[in-house]
Amino acid sequence: MAEAFDAVVVGGGAAGLAAARVFSQHGMRALLLEARGRLGGRIDTRIVPNLPVPLEMGAEFVHGSAQITFDLLREAGAAVLDVPHSQWERIGTELREAGDGFDRADRLLERAGNVRDDMSVDAFLERCKEEGCDDDAVRWFRWFVEGFDAADPGRAGLHAIVEEWNGPELAGRQGRPLGGYAALLRALRASIDPRLVDIRLHAIVEEIAWKRGAVRVSGRRHGEKFEIGAKRAVLTVPLGVLATLRFVPALDARKQRALEMLTMGPVVKVALVFRRRWWEELRGGAYAEGSFFHRHDADFPTFWTQAPIRAPVLTAWAGGPRAEALEGLNETQILRRALHALQATFPERVELDAELETALVADWSADPFARGAYSYVLVGGQGSRDDLAAPVDGTLFFAGEATSTDYSGTVSGALESGTRAARATVTART
Repeated sequence: MAEAFDAVVVGGGAAGLAAARVFSQHGMRALLLEARGRLGGRIDTRIVPNLPVPLEMGAEFVHGSAQITFDLLREAGAAVLDVPHSQWERIGTELREAGDGFDRADRLLERAGNVRDDMSVDAFLERCKEEGCDDDAVRWFRWFVEGFDAADPGRAGLHAIVEEWNGPELAGRQGRPLGGYAALLRALRASIDPRLVDIRLHAIVEEIAWKRGAVRVSGRRHGEKFEIGAKRAVLTVPLGVLATLRFVPALDARKQRALEMLTMGPVVKVALVFRRRWWEELRGGAYAEGSFFHRHDADFPTFWTQAPIRAPVLTAWAGGPRAEALEGLNETQILRRALHALQATFPERVELDAELETALVADWSADPFARGAYSYVLVGGQGSRDDLAAPVDGTLFFAGEATSTDYSGTVSGALESGTRAARATVTART
């Protein structure tokens, strides 16, 4: 091994950068390896000329009030804009105001919390229907599991969903960083001393060989093999990628079970840029203040605006089984499905092809360095996030949204877990 570091960080997303920041603050010599040709991971901010907002093809919203996220955005000089909750739903031939969908799903949350033995969300909702639960609440509960958690209700564990929905992720404000998450990445990068932390892109890690107090990380960079030595490793790659890495020796049964009880939810996201905000002109301006538009039986069941900023952009979102149904389609086919779903959401006929200026498509399951959008817990898997997060022999440390119990699936969870893992690494060194 030609090089040796105090620590090696695998993955250059929010968690990896947060870990590198801690090592820089503590004067440790570290190496960050990122498989992509850019930093940020599942943060992917795109700038379109003459558009007043960036297009977020990955993480977009700030959920809850995690201090680390707001502190970093403050460092970057980026405000967080609260997102209005004006929701509309297509039912039959009408597009109607839907109120707050979470409030409607929450009608079943107490009942779900009283279920003793874990079961799938689908099994719980079938029981609810048999017991005469409100059909509207059942429909919205299932939709939020699919759309918000990007989860398959037939596989998602009810207990974990209840724990998440009762946690801080859904408490308080829901916002969007002004200027996008790219500002947060810039603040992280600026806080890392390049004299201490070496960042290498295009570095695809394949194997982690380890013993107490020493790791050997090997893989390929620009097609050439590399091998790096370090005293400890912080692994921040997405769950779907972590499961593909070879560990020598293999991880213990507790870690293996955690990897089996967690899975990645798929998301397909399409940013549609139009010539004008045509939806604000329909039905005498009735939808002008709308933030979210739903049609639950469509390929893309949700579209949202950039409110409170008025921009000619609608974002199409499909998660869970709806995203799986799009698997294997190319970007042109996905775009056609998104436009068809958008037309089906609004009762009024709109010449969408004539209005459309450009579109960007992100299929996170098809991305080899993500293999999904974010994680969720399977039936019987409660505690798996903590098990995945647990260090191994003071040498291997684990971070990323999949290891966060309070903010799973979010940038905040990635930031907090990367900071936590790096601090534990510093402690292990001393």
